[in-house]
This record gives sequence, C-alpha cells and structure tokens, in this order.
Amino acid sequence: MTFDFRNPDYTAEFKRRAENLKRIRANPENLPLLKAYYKENIAQFICDWGMTSDPRNAELGRLVVIPFVLFEKQKEWIDWLFSRWRGQESGLTEKSRDMGLSWLSIATACSIGLFWEDLNLGFGSRKEEYVDKIGDPKSLFYKARQFLALLPVEFNGGWSAKSDSSHMVIKIPVTGSVLTGEAGDNIGRGNRTAIYFKDESAFYERPEIIDAALSQTSNCKIDISTPNGVGNPFYQKRFGGKISIFTFHWKDDPRKDEAWYQKQVDELDSVTVAQEIDIDYAASQEGIVIPGSYVQAAINLHQKLGLPPSGLKRCGLDVADEQGKDLNVIVEVTGTVVGEIDSWRDSDTTQSAGRANQFANNVGARYVNYDSIGVGAGVRGASKSLMMPFNPVATSESPTKGEVINNPDVLNRDYYLNLRAQLWWEMRIRCERAYQHLNGIREHSLDDMVSLPNHPGLVAELSQPKYEYTSAGKIQIESKEKMKKRGINSPNFADAVLLAFAQTRQPIMVADQQVSSSGWT
Repeated sequence: MTFDFRNPDYTAEFKRRAENLKRIRANPENLPLLKAYYKENIAQFICDWGMTSDPRNAELGRLVVIPFVLFEKQKEWIDWLFSRWRGQESGLTEKSRDMGLSWLSIATACSIGLFWEDLNLGFGSRKEEYVDKIGDPKSLFYKARQFLALLPVEFNGGWSAKSDSSHMVIKIPVTGSVLTGEAGDNIGRGNRTAIYFKDESAFYERPEIIDAALSQTSNCKIDISTPNGVGNPFYQKRFGGKISIFTFHWKDDPRKDEAWYQKQVDELDSVTVAQEIDIDYAASQEGIVIPGSYVQAAINLHQKLGLPPSGLKRCGLDVADEQGKDLNVIVEVTGTVVGEIDSWRDSDTTQSAGRANQFANNVGARYVNYDSIGVGAGVRGASKSLMMPFNPVATSESPTKGEVINNPDVLNRDYYLNLRAQLWWEMRIRCERAYQHLNGIREHSLDDMVSLPNHPGLVAELSQPKYEYTSAGKIQIESKEKMKKRGINSPNFADAVLLAFAQTRQPIMVADQQVSSSGWT
C-alpha cells in the first residue's frame, strides 16, 4: 500500500495496525521472531507501530497524534545511521528546517534501545530545555516518552513513565538500555555512549570543547543541524572530507512542494531561506561566486521546463589534488544538462585515466576534458593508449579569445585573471539565467543556462568559492589554498563540471567532422 503523504489516510493506517495487532495476540508464539526481525529492521518497526505528533495538524482539522509512517529518505537515514554505528564511525546530517529530524532521531534511538541490550544512547543540545523539559512537546525527551507510551504493550519493553523516566534519563527495562541527555558544555561529560546525537550542533557556543569531550566517550557521534554559516566546526566537518555526510533537503520530503517553498520565501528573509531551507552555508557570506539561490534554480532545470537533454555529450575529469584525501571526479554533460557523476579515490593517474575512459565510453561521450595543471598532467601520458580523446585544459593560463558573455564590448583577457576565473564566472551566468528564467525576470534558452543534478556534493561546492578583483580590475577566484584555510576541501565535483564546459584550444575531430568543444553549439 502506497501512503499518500499529502493527503494521509490515518484511518486506514490505524485499521491496518489494529488487524496486525489482533493477529499477533492470537499467535503470541510468533512474537520473538517478530522482535528479532525488528531488531535488524528498525525503520519497519517505526512504520508498523511508531507514533508521532504534529500540533500544526490541528489547524488543518487533522489528528495531532498520528502514525509515524516514514518516507523513503527517512528510511535511508536509519540505514545510514546503522552503518555508522556498526562501523564505529561518526557522521553528519545537514538538513533543511522542518524536516522532522528530532522525531526521527528520537524514534530511532528508542527503537534501538527496545531491541538492543545495555546500550547508552546520548542526546545533546545547546540548552537543557531543548533536551528535556517536563510538559514541553518541543523537548527531545518529551517526544521519547510519548513515543514509548504510545507503543503496544507487546513492544514497549516494559517501560513505565513513573518508574523508568527521570530528568534527562529514560530507561528501557527489558534490555537495560538507556537514553541520556546533556546540554551545552556538559555534552560528552557523562558515560560512554554507543551513539551520540548532537542536535542542532552548528549552533553550539563552544563546539570545540564538546568535540574534545565526546572524542573520549563515543565512537559514533552524529552531528545534526541546519547550516549556521561558514568557518564553524560543523561547516568544517561537512566539507572536510573525513566523515560520511547525509543530506536532508526539503525536496526529499514528499509532504513539501514548490507551493510550500514559495510560502517560506514570502514569509522569511532571503538569508534564512538560503541557509535554512536551501542548505546554503554561504548565504550570509559576501563575495560568493555563485549564490546558492542561483544553484538551486538550476537543479533539474530541464525537467522543470519539460525539455530532454540534447546536444554534444562530453565529460569533465578533475583529478584529486591530494591523493588519498581528495576525490577524482568525472561528470557527463549533454548539451547544457549535467548528468551522471562518478567519483573515487586512487593515487594512480593511469588507473584514474582508465576508469574515466570506461565511464566516458559507457555514457557515450565524444571526449573528456581534464585539468592538465599539477597532478592532472599525469593523465596526458596515461591517456595516449586510450581510444577516447582526452583534451588538456590549462585553467591557470589565459582566458579564451573573444568577448565576455553579457558584455561584448570587453574581451575575456581584460575581464578575467585566468581561465579558471572565466569558467567559474560563466557558470555563474548560466545559473543566474536559470534563476531569472524560473522567477519570471527574463526568459532564456536552455542552451544559455545549465541544468544540474540534485547531487549534494556538487550543489554545495558550486556555492563555496569566493571571488575578488585584482588591482587591474580582473575577476580572480579564491585559491584552493585560501579555501582550505576556511576549512573547505578542493571543489572536485564543481571543477569537473566546469571542465566539461571548457572550450579546448583546438576543435575536436570526431568521425571526420569538426565539432566545437564548447559543448553548446
């Protein structure tokens, strides 16, 4: 049965649960097998028996306390969390506001505690009242007590609100597991935890102190937050490339649509929308090359316009700057539609060239553009034995000949410091045109815009670099060394896309025809 999240039929869901419970009580001998199944399938347990609440439903004439039916992204998050826990590694969840992560993390922790023995599951937030405040539905542990209280007796682990709950502590009698809460600088000062959930961790006052304490008490720390600008530890973890990232974007929520988004735009200031809805870390930053609102407009643009990808198919390859730390990335672009993306870690440029060659052949590309400066220079020799044309692009050299897009009276060489600046700025123009087109400011052809996939890494990286003007008035893009000082790794996904749009010095010969390597003519 497919659940309609826009028009939920709670009556049918309650009926389904009642029938299942009746069967369980008629055959109690099957209960141990069912619990063993739920132990490994927490998401299914929540869908079958979990309850949640949404006070906003009252104004819509709906039930406030409702069955907790998970949508696909929520199920994926639980699987992701289990992978982090079992691998004894930390992770970070970035999210749009109003995604229900507080309820999801609490329901998941309670469910784990019901089926796994002797675990300590920690929760921390910047203020104690956010973790536990008696009678406050917004506090995390209020939600936990409500979740446990509303479970059928067969599945509540013998929990009693009177005997198994105190301030900042919730015990599960049948397993001996416990949920403990902490706040502010006290986070991480308690006992060791199997998993530690750090609620809205981008907003901690002294996050370094908290991270130092938790490093001694938990192997699995899960940061959960909306963005709060750049430079803070949450931002540095997000773009540091050392931990697993899970993105909860509002477009992943089937309850939300463009009308919901437009309502946020109408009611909130632009920085809040960009930062807390669009997950744009640089929303309040000056001098960002491509604002997050431009990038968001370009996501799946061709689908929004009802236009299929068309034009020359080619690839852009960005070779990792720091082998073992950065990623090698290759992207496929058809016309102006960015399509498939592949990434991997490998210090051998010969192996990377081979993998890129296979990818390009599989997607039917005509050629591959790669950055020939630095580490990428090794691709030249490795690609000589391959059938696919590999075209070097020297991003540190001069811009291409010709006039500036949108300003035909100025030459590229007088406007940009180098080719890298030109590629970034021209991508900005394409994204800006997407924004103008969708918002009714000015119409543009798809050939003059860009359509991007909803790829978290690419979307984030496109809004990371800053720009400035040289003493000669030319546009210069922030160096990767300066970006690293801000806690940002090399934008490999973004660079690969830019390379795919680069015009190589000579036209490409394919099937005895001269093809413009710009990709959009």
